[in-house]
Amino acid sequence: MTSRREAQRDALITTAETIISQKGLGALRARDLATEVGCAVGAIYTYVEDLDELVLRVGVRTLSRLGEALQATTAETLDASPREQLTAIALTYADFAAGNVNLWRALFEFRLSAHQQLPEWSAGAQTSLFTYLDAPLKTLLPDLSDEDRQLLARTLFSAVHGVVALGLEDRHVAVPRAALHAQIRMLVAALAVGLPEVRQGG
Repeated sequence: MTSRREAQRDALITTAETIISQKGLGALRARDLATEVGCAVGAIYTYVEDLDELVLRVGVRTLSRLGEALQATTAETLDASPREQLTAIALTYADFAAGNVNLWRALFEFRLSAHQQLPEWSAGAQTSLFTYLDAPLKTLLPDLSDEDRQLLARTLFSAVHGVVALGLEDRHVAVPRAALHAQIRMLVAALAVGLPEVRQGG
């Protein structure tokens, strides 16, 4: 791809990112996007295969920024206990979600069209986030196999994500936003304390 075409595609992705950020994933339409960019609708598909790819490209940008936030947190907590590290990572995730609600929601609301598979470049961006849980979990549970540790990382993410997702949607049964940090701290602490005991007992 030439530098000019790459710049045009980046502009298209940036415009889609802005629309999703301001109005939500449901507001992304090819005709509106073309109007914002200043091109014909058909021109969009010279830079991306379809709108699915465009949404995934926006998602990769979102995940990249989340990764930068998690990397900074990891660097700041190198000397902390595994419990403190896991708590800091969970709180960083919650804060990122709260500060980027529509882009964050789009990561989980989006579904590929039927019979399409998630491209490697998108799948890799998603799974790379679990690596930030690896070091504290390895310290916490040194005898756990790599496979089991990766599975546990996904489970812990799912637990925290569920609390955050319901809290940010202000559902009646959800943890109120004002109490979200405190409850996440309690959840992660309970998991960090209990996991070694469960492991030893199991």
